[in-house]
Amino acid sequence: MSNPGGASISTDQLKARYIGTGHADMSKYEWATNQHRDTLASHVGHYDQLSYYAVAQNESIGRVRSRMLEKMLQPCGPPPQKDDVN
Repeated sequence: MSNPGGASISTDQLKARYIGTGHADMSKYEWATNQHRDTLASHVGHYDQLSYYAVAQNESIGRVRSRMLEKMLQPCGPPPQKDDVN
């Protein structure tokens, strides 16, 4: 990979720059949760997109925004149980 200047960027530098790229110990649930939260945050942050969803669902913009913000708490449902092997 390279940046606009042409110098190559290591994966460590890339992961330090972009938090959402994850790490080796990240579970599938954590990765999916980050993706869903990023998507919902983008929808809420772009008024035109939020307006489109409100019209498509025949709801007010405030209600759609509120529903999306509530969904950001647990976008993929409750976290899976961790098994302790002791």
